[in-house]
Amino acid sequence: MSSANAPRRTGIANLPLHYGKAPRWLFQRMVKLAREITIVTVSDFGAEEMLRRLSHPYWFQAFGCILGFDWHSSGVTTTLCGALKEGVKGLEKELGLFVAGGKGATSRKTPSEIEVWGDRLSLDPAPLVYASRMSAKVDSSAIQDGYQLYHHIFLFVANGSWAVVQQGMNEKTRYARRYHWLGEAVSNFVNEPHSAILSDSRGQALNLVAVESDTART
Repeated sequence: MSSANAPRRTGIANLPLHYGKAPRWLFQRMVKLAREITIVTVSDFGAEEMLRRLSHPYWFQAFGCILGFDWHSSGVTTTLCGALKEGVKGLEKELGLFVAGGKGATSRKTPSEIEVWGDRLSLDPAPLVYASRMSAKVDSSAIQDGYQLYHHIFLFVANGSWAVVQQGMNEKTRYARRYHWLGEAVSNFVNEPHSAILSDSRGQALNLVAVESDTART
């Protein structure tokens, strides 16, 4: 895998774990605003730049705030991703931006949703499905930090560039942890794929993708 197309986890954010759903009226407004911001961003900077911005934890958090959601809540991740997926529905080919996955059971549909778009675009879905599964595997197994993944969204463009936003929960600490990936900057999935960690909550973790864990991986 070339360094130009290799995976990179770009950050982590920790947020208080809140249950429930956003009010319907708020979600509908978020969908409309997410659609317009995405259209403008892609029009001015391109679909790949949209991936880069969504993979940056600060930009993502600010995006959620602009859409009107609580800045300090786990729900900003799931609600923003849901609003974005709904907002671009029907515009995917025009924008060149495709979204798969979601929260809970919907996250398990990610591979099949990628394959559907692969058929429509005459794009080999296998590398994208692999990237989706490996990014989830790293954050659920190789990073043993006590957070169980319950949300996974995979965004990609027709040339194969991709980004992942996924989130895990720790019911003991009542915190959620968000992981961001961008598939363009690092050589592989298992050696320092992450470029930043944004976190108020600290704790011990077994990090098998740290460079210091190289001997444990061999």
